[in-house]
Amino acid sequence: MLEMFETEFMQRAWLAGLIVAVICPLIGSFLVLRRQSMIGDGLGHIAFAGVAGGALMGWQPVLSAAAVTVLGALVIEWVRTRLAAFSEMILAIFFYSGIGLAVVFTSMNRMGGFNLSSILFGSLMTISSSDLWIVAGLGIFACIFVVLFYRPLQYLTFDETSARVAGLPADRLNMWLAVLTALTVALSMRIVGLLLVSAMMVIPVACALQTARSFAGTIYGGIAYGLVIVSGGLTLSYYANLAPGGTIVLTGTCMFILSCLFGRRFYQKPQAQENLTAECKICRCRKEEQTDAS
Repeated sequence: MLEMFETEFMQRAWLAGLIVAVICPLIGSFLVLRRQSMIGDGLGHIAFAGVAGGALMGWQPVLSAAAVTVLGALVIEWVRTRLAAFSEMILAIFFYSGIGLAVVFTSMNRMGGFNLSSILFGSLMTISSSDLWIVAGLGIFACIFVVLFYRPLQYLTFDETSARVAGLPADRLNMWLAVLTALTVALSMRIVGLLLVSAMMVIPVACALQTARSFAGTIYGGIAYGLVIVSGGLTLSYYANLAPGGTIVLTGTCMFILSCLFGRRFYQKPQAQENLTAECKICRCRKEEQTDAS
C-alpha cells in the first residue's frame, strides 16, 4: 500500500487532499446548519466562469477563479441579507449565469490554456507544489478564523436575528465566512473538481450529524469523516485507476449511508442548538432591558 507514496505527485495529492478534508467540513458545518448546503455548488459554477475567463485572457486559472468566486460570494451575501424575500430566485439566476458565462468563454477560447476535465472533476497530476502551499495557507487561515470567532459564528448559525440584537458584528462575520467558502471552492478544485467540491462541504458534516451530541462534536466529527473519506477515495482511485474526485464523493456517499444505518438519528440537529438558542434569547432580553433602561 505504501507504494503509492513513492511518487512525488501522489505525496502532494495526499497532503493537499488531507488539508481539503479538514477545511471543507470545517466551513461546511456552518453552512449545513444554516441551510446553505448548496452555496458551494453555486460558487463552483461561478468559479468555472472565472477559470474560463482567466484562460481566455491569459491569466492564471486558479487566481482568476479565486478572484471571481470571492466577488460572487460577496454579491450573494449582499443579496441574502438585503433581498431576502427573493434571494432564492435571484441566486439561482446568478448561478446559472455563471455556468453560462463559462460555456461562452470556453467556446471563445481557441488557444486552450486549461484542462477542462481536471478543473471540473479534479486531477491528481495537476497538483503542484505551489498549489499545495496555497491550500495549506488557506487551511491555516480558516482554522485561525474559526478558533477566534467560534462563539459568534455559533450564535449566527443557530439564531442570526438574536445574534444581531445581542450586538454581534453579523455582517462582517457573514462576509468573512462567505469569502472563506469562496476561497475553499476555488482552491480545492484541483483535488475534487469544481462540480464536486460542494460535496466535501456537505457529506462529512451530514455523516457527523448522525452521531454528534453538540455543535463542536459536529465540527470534529465532520473533519474526522472528511479525513477518512478522502483517504479512502484517494487509495481506491489510485489502485482502481479511477477519477479521484468522483471516487472521493462516492466514498463519502457510502459513508453517509453507513452512518445513517448505524447512527442514533437521521439528520437531527445537535441538542446544543436548543441551549444555544436559549442563550441567544437571554442575550436579546438583556439587550432590550438595557435599551429600555436608557
